[in-house]
Amino acid sequence: MKQFLHVGCGGQNKTHLKGFNSDQWNEIRFDIDKSVHPDIEGSLTDMSKVATSSMDALFSSHNIEHIFPHEVPMALKEFYRILNMDGFVVITCPDLQSVCEAVSNNKLLEPLYTSPAGPISPIDILYGHRGFMEKGNLYMAHKGGFTYSSLSNSFLEAGFVKVIGGRRLASYDLWLIAFKQDAPDETLGELKLTFLP
Repeated sequence: MKQFLHVGCGGQNKTHLKGFNSDQWNEIRFDIDKSVHPDIEGSLTDMSKVATSSMDALFSSHNIEHIFPHEVPMALKEFYRILNMDGFVVITCPDLQSVCEAVSNNKLLEPLYTSPAGPISPIDILYGHRGFMEKGNLYMAHKGGFTYSSLSNSFLEAGFVKVIGGRRLASYDLWLIAFKQDAPDETLGELKLTFLP
């Protein structure tokens, strides 16, 4: 069975993670917040409790924006370190380009879509979900952000050799798969269909 690290898992597990929600993948839950009972407690910049080259994949949903921009290279080097040579990262985060377009149209506080946590406005995407932070969960604060080109370039600068993905304008998010080594286009295409929405 292949191993994947579910980074910033929160209260979720692999049940709703496209591509990982099968018997082929064993999920290791990783989070900074011990109240969500992760298998491993740690931060994006300190994943020292995860052995080098121990994972086949890593899934990260909406947590890389919770670290400062100068910490991103540290986090991606940790991602790179824990993956085996055939390993890959599946990551999603807010798309600041589309969010800033909404802000430029004076929609800072207008709901753009409804999530399971309720309506989401540009201010929530830029700075963190107001509802969670109001209740004291300051882990939800956003300290940085990305466009697709800045996210993909960050992975390439961290040593990943290939990235595929793109923007989902209706969801104001980015999706990307980053690979430690290159693979035939056919394989990359299959992985894109398997893991990206």
